[in-house]
Amino acid sequence: MITGALKGKVDRVWDAFWSGGISNPLEVIEQITYLLFIRRLDELQTLAEKKANRLGRPIESPIFHDGEQLLRWSQFREQDPDVMLELVRDHVFPFLRDLGGVGSTYAHHMKDARFTIPNAQLLSRVVDMVNDIPMADRDTNGDLYEYMLGKIASAGQNGQFRTPRHIIKLMVDLMAPGPTDEICDPACGTAGFLVAASEYLREHHPSVMTDAAQRSHFHNSMFHGYDFDSTMLRIGSMNMMLHGVEAPDISYRDSLSEAGDTDEDRYTLVLANPPFAGSLDFEATSKQLQKVVKTKKTELLFLAQFVRMLKPGGRAAVIVPDGVLFGSSNAHKALRKVLVEDQKLDAVIKLPSGVFRPYAGVSTAILLFTKTNSGGTDHVWFYDVQADGFSLDDKRNPIESNDLPDLLERWLSLTKPGHHSVPEELREERAERHEGPSEASELTRARTEQSFCVPKAEIEAPGYDLSLNRYKEVVHEDVGHRAPAEIIADLQQLEDEIRHGLVELKAMLA
Repeated sequence: MITGALKGKVDRVWDAFWSGGISNPLEVIEQITYLLFIRRLDELQTLAEKKANRLGRPIESPIFHDGEQLLRWSQFREQDPDVMLELVRDHVFPFLRDLGGVGSTYAHHMKDARFTIPNAQLLSRVVDMVNDIPMADRDTNGDLYEYMLGKIASAGQNGQFRTPRHIIKLMVDLMAPGPTDEICDPACGTAGFLVAASEYLREHHPSVMTDAAQRSHFHNSMFHGYDFDSTMLRIGSMNMMLHGVEAPDISYRDSLSEAGDTDEDRYTLVLANPPFAGSLDFEATSKQLQKVVKTKKTELLFLAQFVRMLKPGGRAAVIVPDGVLFGSSNAHKALRKVLVEDQKLDAVIKLPSGVFRPYAGVSTAILLFTKTNSGGTDHVWFYDVQADGFSLDDKRNPIESNDLPDLLERWLSLTKPGHHSVPEELREERAERHEGPSEASELTRARTEQSFCVPKAEIEAPGYDLSLNRYKEVVHEDVGHRAPAEIIADLQQLEDEIRHGLVELKAMLA
């Protein structure tokens, strides 16, 4: 999440483009991201040079070679504006287009990268402003894009908005990817989930960098991301490269079309926050998906596609709008039945309605499931996240209250050694502390608690309803003896129940 000071810097860069004659918001975003990327490449080269000097060795895999030093950010930004314009337009951008190597997915997406800043004065002004933006965060490109996306009047018309970084990290931690996984985000956008998964693997499975076979898999065949927005693909490719993944499979594809049928039973892990309310060409939608769930709702079609894409034994953590949990249409019920009866539905994690503010106010949940094709759901674990460490208004300021560490601890208590690739050191650390919930305690927690389990038989009865509020019990107390936070939480639950009822009513009247 970016600070107010950084927002101010970005706003000034944005205004410079507009005053310079570039008024297309997506074009502004592309040009700013290119410049940030070019600057980051120079910083990575500088770090590599320092490391080489310290060790007394040649630079490993240099980005800029001897004849390309003038293409570095620190070099061309010191030139006169006219010279800078010529260097960037005629030399830096051709260099970018070939940076990933001939035939790489990065080179494929960058082949159409265009430099559109029209004059030397605007370029000089923008370069000076971009140079003042702090780049300490390894995912600054994505964070800046999140903020810039909010500036576009049409943002979200296809259901697109970026998942907050801490929610992505939570989902990756819950799934705990391992070094043999094949990971896919079928609606990858800026590749935030894939970046977070790569960071998790580097931290918890260092063998992905030291073992030759694992390293090759990590760089070439572990990460797969699809989108049908070329701008997103370029930014996602740059994001992955900046985070040290050399040749990820970031491809142009509508995952709901016939082209997506080729990925059946292919991946071991899906991490995604798919579009919720996008426009859909029903005729072009995969016929295989329509056999599973006949609907035009993208959130249902994506969920059905995730099931198809996973190998048996594969796992998924995906964000869905609340309507998926309790919608009363035949398509809603059929898909929930597939998850509960044919696969293994592991958990439903209810998120606060303000998680995606200021970009969207939609109420959502995270579904965790395992593909088995033979059932296996005996109970479903529910967790009610009431605070995610940030205020739930449009400002999203950091606060002390945060349920996510407790959520992760309780999920860990439910998983068996070796299950979900959870590293043993995490289990050993927890065992040494002799604290935290156990599987038995989690299975027997009362429905009045923040987390609890519901048997499969009880979920079957109401049309496979997966809304937490259907099963949660509320203890009514004297208001005068309750803390304000508890009262607010109850009011929020009441609001969710009313919303639930309205959705049901609309479905009945449709």
